[in-house]
Amino acid sequence: MRTIFIIADKRWRFGAGVVLLSGLCFGGLAHAGAMQTGSATQEPEAPSSAPAAQVPAPAAAPVVEAPKLVQKVEAPYPPEALAARLEANVRLQLKVDVQGQVTEAEVMEPVGHGFDEAARTAALQFRFEPGKRDGVVKRFRILYTYAFRLPESAAPASGEAAAAGSPPSEPVATQPVEMPSSTDENTIEVTVVGESAAERRRQSAESVQVIETEQIGYETADLGTALARTEGVDVRRAAGLGSNTRISLAGLSDDQVRFFVDGIPLEFAGYGPGLANVPVNLVQRMEVYQGVVPVRFGADVLGGAVHLITDQNVSGTGVSGSYELGAFDTHRLTASVRHLQESTGLLVRAHGFFDTARNDYPVNVEVFNDAGKLEPARLPRFHDGYQAGGASLEVGYVDRPWAQRLLLRAFINATERDIQHNTLMTQVYGDVTGAEGSAGTTLRYEQAFGQGLSVDAVAGYTFRRSRFLDVGTCRYDWYGRCFFTLPSRGEMDSGAVERYVNNHATFARFNAGWMLGGPHLLRFALAPTFVVRTGEDRQLQALGQADPLSADRDVASLVTGLEYQYDAFEGRLQNITFAKDYLQSTSAKKLLGSGEFQDLSRTTHEMGVGDSLRLRLSPTLVAKASYEWATRLPRPDELFGDGLLIDTNLELVPETSHNINLGLGFTSLPGRAGSFRANVGGFARLADQLITLTAQESYFVYQNVYAARSLGVVGAAGWTSPGQWLSLDANATWQDLRNVSSEGLFGEFDGQRIPNRPYLMANGSAQLKVDELLRSRDELLVTLRSRYTHEFFLAWAELGAVDTKLRVATQFTHSLALTYVMRDTPTTMSWTLDLQNLTNARTFDFFGVQRPGRTLAAKFTLER
Repeated sequence: MRTIFIIADKRWRFGAGVVLLSGLCFGGLAHAGAMQTGSATQEPEAPSSAPAAQVPAPAAAPVVEAPKLVQKVEAPYPPEALAARLEANVRLQLKVDVQGQVTEAEVMEPVGHGFDEAARTAALQFRFEPGKRDGVVKRFRILYTYAFRLPESAAPASGEAAAAGSPPSEPVATQPVEMPSSTDENTIEVTVVGESAAERRRQSAESVQVIETEQIGYETADLGTALARTEGVDVRRAAGLGSNTRISLAGLSDDQVRFFVDGIPLEFAGYGPGLANVPVNLVQRMEVYQGVVPVRFGADVLGGAVHLITDQNVSGTGVSGSYELGAFDTHRLTASVRHLQESTGLLVRAHGFFDTARNDYPVNVEVFNDAGKLEPARLPRFHDGYQAGGASLEVGYVDRPWAQRLLLRAFINATERDIQHNTLMTQVYGDVTGAEGSAGTTLRYEQAFGQGLSVDAVAGYTFRRSRFLDVGTCRYDWYGRCFFTLPSRGEMDSGAVERYVNNHATFARFNAGWMLGGPHLLRFALAPTFVVRTGEDRQLQALGQADPLSADRDVASLVTGLEYQYDAFEGRLQNITFAKDYLQSTSAKKLLGSGEFQDLSRTTHEMGVGDSLRLRLSPTLVAKASYEWATRLPRPDELFGDGLLIDTNLELVPETSHNINLGLGFTSLPGRAGSFRANVGGFARLADQLITLTAQESYFVYQNVYAARSLGVVGAAGWTSPGQWLSLDANATWQDLRNVSSEGLFGEFDGQRIPNRPYLMANGSAQLKVDELLRSRDELLVTLRSRYTHEFFLAWAELGAVDTKLRVATQFTHSLALTYVMRDTPTTMSWTLDLQNLTNARTFDFFGVQRPGRTLAAKFTLER
């Protein structure tokens, strides 16, 4: 027996490295290391009759290239098992010849119910790229597991449920096991890895991009920053942490893009008012739907949707947490805990988060000198603080005969922030504040029934209260000095404002799926929502004036969807056809100049249709096309304002759009040159009555643009080296969003680009990964990221002279992150140092507001 033993004492390197990283990040957090041992063995050789005079030197390990699966045949789900709602893992031993053909498939551990024969029959039709030993094609033996999971039409559709169009069964990775010795020297154990849930979603007909957040969770980036790295997506903020965030998909933004958390609209999910408020460490992956949105979300969407899928692990007992420390007194904390009682299926989960920041970063402004003349100065923001916190508790049962999931969740959260200036940074505030809080509950039920029927239903109630306070008596300058006493209270306008707005929202989402037999799936979705808005302006009431917030206002909407999916040519072709019905009833009153209220109640009914097609041209090349005639009904905040900085516009009408996507994606199999990936796509959004957020002197208002057209091209490419030690990625987006109507409020700007929208953006990244640096299963990641945004106008292009046009200059920024990940089953810990805006470039967002310069942040995560 020739055996190579590798024993290395890594205690000194491990302990020193962790102490160094901990000291850099948090000044004192340390962890002790231990001795790491391991071994590698080869198969025994045939015995020799000649005695050995001496022990030969250890032979070098052979270079093995495992067979790669290039053609997979899906196993049909056994009818007996489907009717009984059974799942199984079938372990197979496959023999693969030098042509890549499977010559034998042996069931290692029979499970019955028709699973064994279905898996064996499918595996015998697999094709592999032949494996090699030391560059020579050889025969291989493979240990393979076929996992039969109930398809979406017979299993839950939310969270981690099967992806739309997922196969009825899937191959998964297995751990290598000790196998019987063989006289065939070319028989070698290997592991075959099947598609993940994220990869299945990418390979579906849906127009979707999937972003897995495991590495993002180690970084100091939030979800908005992570989204901005994706082609076709633009994310801009008004200032620092907690400020307004605008997210754009294919040129359409604001409420034209909807956000969901485990299938529930973000505004009802209990994480605060925006995407950036959702803690990244609570999210497992993000799905970005460009323009064409599946019916299961039960939503009226124009530009697309972003679906956040939280951690769906419900097994055993686990805890996790993260802490981030950043510049400008930024602190972010998350914590989670769960426990499952296996015998009864009782699950208890809790999550919490807390964020705080002063956001006192320096900005370039103009101030008056002693002579009364304006001069440039670089001064810190002094009234831009932010705090947010929230918690949720979930209790229920999982994996019971009467319910796969029955979970009751309750949540509460609150945010508070200071408002530093008006939309263009021309007026400074020192006492204006805003706050928001919400509380609510949801009840979710998921179950798979017989005859291929599954149901996923969730219902809930959310109460949200916002406060806007502007009662100051001082006029402030950028030094934070009160240099003038106002004749009446109120910094933003001519009068004091003390608004309180309450939203009572009741909602439900019902999804059902049927497996009709063979390649046919049918899905039905029903989504009613009812929102009641009440409010008051206490300053107006104190003066005895009519209060527009006191008017009764409510919105009821019902979205219904029906979807049919067909798979053909052994899964190479998938088509999804759908129809949607939208019904909205609005009850509102507008305050007239006479002090009377005008009734503006109305009922709106619209329809929508769409289709998504995917064709797998080869194992590495996929083409997609999708279309939707989309309708989006005005949201309550668009109609009624938000009680803070967005004013009322009760005359908004629904917007519609023809949304078209084309795409071609390539992913190579790993080889000697590494693995390559690339995609290119085009999109068109032909919108009518487009609702857009426009800036006034001290506030915002939503208005209809009578017709708009967005055309664009996106592309991305990447390469990962053999061994995955180096990864390079880049993407670019060009989009052209124009007003194409000669009528209405913006008719004089026919043919011009809609202002304040970037039209050319690009991202690039390079990541170096070093494995087992200090101990087994650890990683050191060094990541460099760059982002380019071409200059764009803040107002209509033909307004004013060229030299005086307001514009945001071209921006090119870079960041560098150093991450160390330590895995010691069942514990994973990470430390990150993140340097943003390396060159300290002046950057601007959201109507020309200056963003922070160079910043340093550190983050620690723990999962057990």
